[in-house]
Amino acid sequence: MTSRLAAAGTAATTAVLLAAALSPSAGAADRPTRDTAIRNSVTALVDQAAQLGLTSVQGTTVRDVVIDKDGSQHVRYDRTYRQLPVLGGDFVVHLAPSGTYRSASRATTRPISLSTISPSVSAPKAADLAASALRAANRGEALKKTTSKPQLVVDALHGAPRLAWQTNAVALDSVGNPVARTVLTDARTGAQIDAWDSIETATGDGRSLYGGTVPLETTVSGSTYQLKDPTRGNTYTGDAANGTDLCIFGICIVRAPATLFTDADNHWGTGVTTDRSSAAVDAQYGTDETWDYYKDTFGRSGIKGNGVGSYNRVHYGNSYNNAFWDNSCFCMTYGDGDGTTFGPLVSLDVAGHEMTHGVTSSTANLTYSGEPGGLNEATSDIFGTLVEFNAANSTDLGDYLIGEKIVKPGFGRSALRYMDQPSKDNNSANCWSSGVGNLDVHYSSGVANHFAYLLAEGSGAKILNGVSYNSPTCNNSTVAGIGRAKLGAIWYKALTTYMTSSTNYAGARTATLNAARDLYGTSSTEYAAVGAAWSAVSVG
Repeated sequence: MTSRLAAAGTAATTAVLLAAALSPSAGAADRPTRDTAIRNSVTALVDQAAQLGLTSVQGTTVRDVVIDKDGSQHVRYDRTYRQLPVLGGDFVVHLAPSGTYRSASRATTRPISLSTISPSVSAPKAADLAASALRAANRGEALKKTTSKPQLVVDALHGAPRLAWQTNAVALDSVGNPVARTVLTDARTGAQIDAWDSIETATGDGRSLYGGTVPLETTVSGSTYQLKDPTRGNTYTGDAANGTDLCIFGICIVRAPATLFTDADNHWGTGVTTDRSSAAVDAQYGTDETWDYYKDTFGRSGIKGNGVGSYNRVHYGNSYNNAFWDNSCFCMTYGDGDGTTFGPLVSLDVAGHEMTHGVTSSTANLTYSGEPGGLNEATSDIFGTLVEFNAANSTDLGDYLIGEKIVKPGFGRSALRYMDQPSKDNNSANCWSSGVGNLDVHYSSGVANHFAYLLAEGSGAKILNGVSYNSPTCNNSTVAGIGRAKLGAIWYKALTTYMTSSTNYAGARTATLNAARDLYGTSSTEYAAVGAAWSAVSVG
């Protein structure tokens, strides 16, 4: 309902009568309705006009009504001045259960009185200023399809009320992601009063299957929230509805859906598998943490480094015991597991592992067979582990166990793979040999996983985050670790600069030594540690 109030006269009385027309008929329930609350609040506006700073040139519009269990009423209003919206003119009227006035909460209390509402700065000029501010906020990046829509307002938020242009400037960045900024400009001088990002995002939370309650950045769409993160390249998570892809010779002619998850209150999942959105929480959280690790550690924005986000499909197939990255759809897919050997395959290290396959594809593109295939898998294990450590989630502390959260008793062991001593899975190789390239890539990866553990943590026994490790060496040497951060820096540099599609284990030794040389120098402890760790797994 909209009302326009005189200070205490006829116009205010008319507003009360208009509100009364909305009131329920006699005999309605004692608990006040929305319309009753509005009627009561309009009466309060008339009585409290002076206290609320309302004058004959101001209008009010109801934005929201809240009614407490005890019948107390809270009616939120927006305000106009000579039909212009007033930023900072909003207020809430608080009423007793009986409808009588109690108090008001006001955004600002300065009186509003302007000599003119005719701007000196034109609307096109305000639009140009806002477009320039949007470009500046995006570090001068070339933007496409920029539009700016100015609206004349009264700004009561920034000191004495003044006439201003509020301009929403929107565009697409160089990779097609939307960017937007709201710019507030003094309508007399052209000076910028304030500016803020205006992509509608919200910070929610989700109860995951494996990581406890985790933060989520989501997108507001009308009255609902979408599990879509505009702060990370519009990454999103959808429900595959237990569908599968139909692919022939590597070309998928039918794909399982990825119906975007939505929620009413931005609190997602219940932490149990019967709630379909719980697995989605884990998948989106894993995407977020993987994005953040690569961005914060290496300055890599997204899997391809171009700012474009991937998407997730959860609930793929029926009892599907796998998760996979697919470059052709630029997407992650997660099965629910069969419940006996695996639960839903959406744990944090699995997410980091699978999305790292996308990073590898965009960089060295290690062939997925033979020794290059083992290095491809090891790269995903290494960075999936580093993502898990970097997240510092108290419910899923970092460790050198791969997939420990998803395995069930029927699997027969506590993890998919063990980086400190890969042979504990009864399949993987601790040490290089001439036949290691004949193993399945998930098992030939053990050589590089073992190297990575030794480089970060060193040989011998230790306890980390409550997990006991005891890493041997193949040449009976003692290796001192240089830490996870330096492991990540060296492997990433090698992957993105020196490795190629055909890199084998000997080539990986050379690539990582080159990386260590570039980062720390050939006389450094780090360079020597890389050589010692490779020798400890019989490479070189």
